[in-house]
Amino acid sequence: MTLDCTTPINDALPEKIQHENIWRLSIAQALAGANSVVTYATGAIVGNMLAPSPMLATLPISIFVVGMAACILPAGALARRHGRRAAFLAGTGAGVLAGLLAMIAVVMGWFWLFCWATFFGGSYAAVVLSFRFAAADGVAPQQRARALSLVMAGGVAAGVVGPQLVTWTMDLWPSHTFAITFLVQAIAAVVSAFILLGVKLPMPTAEEIVGGRQLSVIVRQPRFVAAVICGAVSYMLMNFLMTAAPLAMRLCGHSQALANLGLQWHVIAMYAPSFFTGTLITRFGAGYVAMVGLILTGLSAAVGLGGADVTHFWAALILLGVGWNFGFLGASALVLECHRPEEKTRVQSFNDFIIFGLMAIGSFSSGGLLSTYGWNTVLWVSFVPLALAAAALAAQQRWRKKALA
Repeated sequence: MTLDCTTPINDALPEKIQHENIWRLSIAQALAGANSVVTYATGAIVGNMLAPSPMLATLPISIFVVGMAACILPAGALARRHGRRAAFLAGTGAGVLAGLLAMIAVVMGWFWLFCWATFFGGSYAAVVLSFRFAAADGVAPQQRARALSLVMAGGVAAGVVGPQLVTWTMDLWPSHTFAITFLVQAIAAVVSAFILLGVKLPMPTAEEIVGGRQLSVIVRQPRFVAAVICGAVSYMLMNFLMTAAPLAMRLCGHSQALANLGLQWHVIAMYAPSFFTGTLITRFGAGYVAMVGLILTGLSAAVGLGGADVTHFWAALILLGVGWNFGFLGASALVLECHRPEEKTRVQSFNDFIIFGLMAIGSFSSGGLLSTYGWNTVLWVSFVPLALAAAALAAQQRWRKKALA
């Protein structure tokens, strides 16, 4: 089977190539995840150091999310016309630029340059989002949920490497805290680019470039609506709480090292369940797994409200990570059920655009809520979107039962 523009988009790839793709995408996911963890671990801290006002401390992380939302559709269009690998390499280029600009911003003390750096970091993260869907390309339908979750499992390494990378490098240049961290961040993106060069996926067909149903028809499906709402809420709340948590820990008197360790376990919890989430989705259905994710996210907020010591922060972050995994992967698996093969890149990128457009709202609001009203208010507010997502999933399940009756 040749991997060129004549390859039918729904043909299964040889098993050896499938396995190699999954391994490469998993490793690239780990490296890219480490890049994102560096941003989340340092963004609010560096923002607090450089920003003209404490109200702007979490703005760099919000700009990171804006970069994700702004670049998802262009990345999808690039993949649709030139193949996913072209989009992957463009994304890693943005990741290199993000690390270098962040280093310069810290050395020069330029807050707005640091915001631009996080925008490019978000652009990189937008491309990384497509890794999970790319893993399903050329894979039999019954194996797609498992392939998707195995690639996401690469984030376990990111959970270990990312926070420790910050801890090991943040003081290597004592007069410019975190400068070396961002240099290493850029190097990790370079390594990821070389790994992604070996990914072999079918090139887009003419039908995929111009064919398929109108997007307006696809997005009106109840299943797609539920998937988008659940995915958006799962990711928005994960970002909403994770953005505020490191700074909240500092404000409560906990050290940066303890905040980094909490973030490490959070990221491990985000990705470790991926080794079996695909199996759970196949057995119980994507909707049920997503609902469990929402419940765990709510439990995370409840634990956070129980106290402000280190164990409460860590437990809340771990539960938040597992809740995100179930909620987001469950929602992603629902999206795979909503489109035909030739429609995949348009539908998948539109889904992610909505998710991260809404997620930007949560990211912008978390810093203001934290600085003005405190950590407990941030936690209480999270229950509102959770209730909305749970209602949407329940309605979709009822609609599906009626359709099957």
